[in-house]
Amino acid sequence: MAKASTHNDPAGTKSEVWTVSELNRRVKGLLESNVGKVWVAGEISNWRVSPAGHAYFTLKDDRGQISAAMFKGKISRLKFEPEAGLEVMVQGQVTLYEARGTYQIICDDMQPKGVGALQLAFDQLKAKLADEGLFDEDHKKPLPLLPRKIGIVTSPTGAAIQDMLNVLDRRFRKAHVILYPARVQGVEAAPEIVAGIEALDEWGVDVIIIGRGGGSLEDMWPFNEEIVVRAVYQCATPIVSAVGHEIDFSLSDFAADLRAPTPSAAAELVVKEYAALVDQVDDLKIRLSRSLKTNLESWRNRLDRARSSYIFQRPEELIRQPRQQVDDLRMELERITVEDLRMRRVRVDRAARSMALLSPDHQLRRAVEKLAGVRQRLLHAGTSGMERHRGLLTQLTGQLDALSPLAILSRGYSLVRNAGTGEIISDAKQVKKNDAIDITLGSGSASAIIEDAKPEGT
Repeated sequence: MAKASTHNDPAGTKSEVWTVSELNRRVKGLLESNVGKVWVAGEISNWRVSPAGHAYFTLKDDRGQISAAMFKGKISRLKFEPEAGLEVMVQGQVTLYEARGTYQIICDDMQPKGVGALQLAFDQLKAKLADEGLFDEDHKKPLPLLPRKIGIVTSPTGAAIQDMLNVLDRRFRKAHVILYPARVQGVEAAPEIVAGIEALDEWGVDVIIIGRGGGSLEDMWPFNEEIVVRAVYQCATPIVSAVGHEIDFSLSDFAADLRAPTPSAAAELVVKEYAALVDQVDDLKIRLSRSLKTNLESWRNRLDRARSSYIFQRPEELIRQPRQQVDDLRMELERITVEDLRMRRVRVDRAARSMALLSPDHQLRRAVEKLAGVRQRLLHAGTSGMERHRGLLTQLTGQLDALSPLAILSRGYSLVRNAGTGEIISDAKQVKKNDAIDITLGSGSASAIIEDAKPEGT
């Protein structure tokens, strides 16, 4: 533990020097001893829950704020879900968080400001379960008309069970009632109600009633617990919820297949009154008898009218006209058949002619004839083209001969080349005395030696 030391200040007096941790510890002790536990009202801000389940948040008003913390064990006792923006009143110990030197309040309890915790929890859970579809009408099941086994989950010592048994005994004594005793008030009530619902559902009763008499919201709270509401929703057996008086509503009422305003009303809704059923059956018997008599009399009258009718006096008329109609239909059928055969024969003849024109032999003959014509035209075109090209060739040959150097040489001219270089000599300046030359004549060639060269102008 750090110890305070002494220090001489400028005035020469000794003053005590604190360490940071010692100062924080001293301030923490002063806060806890002088302020202690208090109730503080404010708005929740920055609500966050750590992985360990502890909550850290800021409690603020329009002029200030304070850090706050609430540990997991305390949070689990709350009936509602704290959230940012909620106005609350918290009770807790004002202290200092030594590691940071900030003061805070460690909350032991929290209450919504302006509305009860139970009512807020009711509204929050109702909205959550409604969003999940637990209150949807299309999920609700109809009640059986005449249930033989009725299951009831309630307290065996309360007035509610006696009221329900009295109604069931008066209205329908033949119904078999199975009571699953469960507490309907207190922290242990909800698990027992859930166990009762699941047990009766498994036993195969025809309908289940859950409920209790009236009381405060806190007394009836087990029927608002989430586990109870989900058990009601998931139950395969139709459930009637009868919690409290007519003005009371629980979340189980919204999830149940039918809500009764009171336990007695639930019993009346589940079974029909026996005497009323007997009267209803008797009334149906009378109505059935009257209906049978009326129908019998109607058929008797129709039979009497039929006996006195013209048809029954002359029964052959029943078949004469149908026979005539059959003859007419036969003749019409024969006419239609003949006409249809004629039309089909015409179509067959047309098809045969078309087939003959389209047959391979016919197509081949036409192709051979067409090929012969093409061959004739091709021969004619080839002969004409050859004659035309032969005349052109003769003309070009004449022109080529006229322009050929050989033709020029044949007229007495010659072609002179330098014997060494092969260069054509067209000027006397290209040679000199004693140069060897080659002379190409119109017929043959000759070689010579230049004895003298005389360029033009000399």
